[in-house]
Amino acid sequence: MHLINKFCIGSVALLLLLCKTAYAEDAPRPEKGFMDGFRLGGYTSAGITIPRESETTAAINEISMILTWEGESRFKFFSELELENPISWDDDNKFNTKQSYIDLERFYLDYNLSDKINLRGGRFLTPTGRWNQLHASPLVWTSSRPVATSRLFPTAANGMMAFGAIPLDHSAIEYSIFVETLKDIDEDDDDLKFRNTKGARIAFGQQANIGVNIMSFDERNVFNTRYHMLGLDFITNHRGIEFLGEAFQRWDAHNNTSGYGAYLQTAVPLPVGQNWFGIIRLETFHRPDEGHQQRWLIGTTWRMKPTQLLKLELTGGSDDQPESPRGFLASFAVLF
Repeated sequence: MHLINKFCIGSVALLLLLCKTAYAEDAPRPEKGFMDGFRLGGYTSAGITIPRESETTAAINEISMILTWEGESRFKFFSELELENPISWDDDNKFNTKQSYIDLERFYLDYNLSDKINLRGGRFLTPTGRWNQLHASPLVWTSSRPVATSRLFPTAANGMMAFGAIPLDHSAIEYSIFVETLKDIDEDDDDLKFRNTKGARIAFGQQANIGVNIMSFDERNVFNTRYHMLGLDFITNHRGIEFLGEAFQRWDAHNNTSGYGAYLQTAVPLPVGQNWFGIIRLETFHRPDEGHQQRWLIGTTWRMKPTQLLKLELTGGSDDQPESPRGFLASFAVLF
């Protein structure tokens, strides 16, 4: 009898629990307002540069504000507004803001058409290689940028892009197809000027992820030349060591070689402290108007937190570039 009573009490308790769970699932969820979908973040970095052949400078390198929106619809919004070199110091000018300017890095709207197709319209980074897409200071190992990732092709475009991933066995093929539809309204005199950009990228593989790029564009120089470019890149890890590399080759309209560049970089965990990494990079670069350059970098990076990096590096080789001056660089980057 006691056993029957216990069974009945237990059954009632179980039914009440199931009813409560069902009610919770059926209860209407509070509706999210339009403003609830906005998120604000960003990153910043500051550093000191001691070049071999010019004066020492210290600066806040950039302050980048990222605003995103994602609701319950198929639309997503992303924007990045960057204040470059807001303040710097050197022996001649002391503290100054002479090199500061505002740059609209990204401003686009995504639409999820299906599980495999997304559409993007606006200003976006061209999906060329790896560094160009993840060049934010807290996301890369070094303060200086490989020359080949910024002086051979357009790094951003105003236009349309289709992108997504197609499942393949236990992996997937990621793809991007893009075309420029609107030229830049505001251009820096020092910037390379590109027009009529279009291209595509696919990436595949798990143990070693490999990317292939094709691109064509006009470069507004003395000859206003049309270029075609092929790019290859990879990233892999072996026993905690990261290997990263990219290579690009350009041809003009007459199929003549008109520039190339490549780099290979490793990040090795160091047996000192915690989250210290040794960084080595080798580069080669050539443009018809700048000649051939070979560069090297050796340094160390301390990942203090997942969002904070301290970087120390020594660079050398031939010629100086704004992205990679020869000498000693130190910087601290924060993602917030």
